[in-house]
Amino acid sequence: MEEQKIILSDGLESVLATAVSDCSPDRVLVLTDENTWRLCWPVVQHFSCLAQAGHIIIPAGDDHKSLESLAYVWQEMQRLGATRHSLLVSLGGGMVTDLGGFAASTFKRGLHLVNIPTTLLAMVDASVGGKTGINFGGLKNELGVFRNASAVILDPVFLQTLDRGNILSGYAEMLKHGLISSDVAMLPRLLKFNVEQPDLSLLADMVVESVRVKQHVVTEDPLEQGLRKALNLGHTVGHAFESLALRRRPVLHGYAVAWGLVCELYLSVVKTGFPVDCMRQVVGFVTEHYGRMDITCKDYPELLQLMTHDKKNTGSNINFTLLAGVGDIRINQTASRAEIEEALDFYREG
Repeated sequence: MEEQKIILSDGLESVLATAVSDCSPDRVLVLTDENTWRLCWPVVQHFSCLAQAGHIIIPAGDDHKSLESLAYVWQEMQRLGATRHSLLVSLGGGMVTDLGGFAASTFKRGLHLVNIPTTLLAMVDASVGGKTGINFGGLKNELGVFRNASAVILDPVFLQTLDRGNILSGYAEMLKHGLISSDVAMLPRLLKFNVEQPDLSLLADMVVESVRVKQHVVTEDPLEQGLRKALNLGHTVGHAFESLALRRRPVLHGYAVAWGLVCELYLSVVKTGFPVDCMRQVVGFVTEHYGRMDITCKDYPELLQLMTHDKKNTGSNINFTLLAGVGDIRINQTASRAEIEEALDFYREG
């Protein structure tokens, strides 16, 4: 894959101008959703490097991370005269960078791509690491490819545009990074941070720390053959929660991941000896800030069926990433139906 540059911006206009120039594009296109067009485009609209850019705007929301939206982006690229020498700038959250990356990697067999993540979730997770894709058939990220952007530009100015829900959504992935990091002081810092009234300057520093964890993992294992599976902690159950919510009332990705962490840390205690006191601290943090998804035992068969579609699975086994301790990662773990239901019981009652 193309090498991915993670750029911590201290001057967005000059950093973006350099990234555009490095691609030498014949045409620049900017992809946003309706929310980022309204809230984030005004931050960059006066930049000279985007003066002649074409605009593609898609509906906001993960339910629009779809084949229909992807086809619309392809159609707009075609209408705007994009070639394989053009550049797509994805300005938005994880939905925009995921879908934009997939569109850029497939139109004309691939054109240049720069990501400017505007949500905390996109900064620490979605825009970093080269995973792209869309939801399909009621399942999260069912279609996609690995494709690194030429550059990912992180600028804390966009943190000021976020509401509580989007701060919390990204913060769940930061908690996951704290759990898998070899820096054992990272998780306590995350658990002590006032996420309800965040100091955005301090949060920006923590974003840098979190991105370094993910970047180390994806550099070691870009195509998810081994170590990169560590990043799936919380996601086997989390994606099932999220897919179930898509059929009812969609939830932000990070909320589903936070709920998945509760279940998978419970499995980690039971199956790989993760410390109970640490599990309780994380579960307490999640319960306080994220609440719980309203499920009953009648939802278990559907959740288990959704887990069987997880991309990490081999054969009929449901595959998990679990922990024996903070930073002590155990990939390719399996659990029985009874164990998974026990974890869901704990989630509902614990």
